[in-house]
Amino acid sequence: MIKLPLPAFITRHVLFALLVGGISGIGFILFLIEFDHYTSSEAFCTSCHSMELVAKPYRESAHYKPVSGVQASCGDCHVSEGVLTATWDHFIGGKDLVKQIKGALIGPDYDDPVVNALHLPEAAFAARKWFKDRNSATCKRCHNQAAIYGSRPDTLQIHLQDAQQKSCIECHYNLVHRTVPDEKTFKRAAWNEMIEVEFGLEKGSAQKILAESR
Repeated sequence: MIKLPLPAFITRHVLFALLVGGISGIGFILFLIEFDHYTSSEAFCTSCHSMELVAKPYRESAHYKPVSGVQASCGDCHVSEGVLTATWDHFIGGKDLVKQIKGALIGPDYDDPVVNALHLPEAAFAARKWFKDRNSATCKRCHNQAAIYGSRPDTLQIHLQDAQQKSCIECHYNLVHRTVPDEKTFKRAAWNEMIEVEFGLEKGSAQKILAESR
């Protein structure tokens, strides 16, 4: 057997370092995969009471109780595909955890159903922008435009022609969580009045609570 000469700089120490580095790199990637899997689960996401409030409508939606039996979890919709992009999404999403902890200490307390509901529109608008910026990539994990026939005879045509240049989120929202109007038509005063009626609050108190919790 002919042995090929190795460059002088490749010593035992270099080979050992490469081996250790390779094994460590593989281990780190496996860790990130497991980290993404765990932190994308419903159990993890709803460990905060504020997220449990958000999850209630989700558990009554078609994404949680689908006819097909294909159930979408939190991470399926809100975390990008790919270990690196998913890790980045979790990192950016850490700001919500910081807000949760901060709120428990000095406010706003997002565990309070009233405060949570008052701040919900801004959260919905931010989520819709996130989907649109990514061309609804997470939606397309499960949904194929060319295979959406629906119950109406023109559904397939709409998806292949009229919606060809649109992102899913531009037409499809309010499917999973509490209904929030489109940002262009949203009226803060009307939303506040609705929350006041829902929770039996004094008229005008919603704006005060909102101001104190910003």
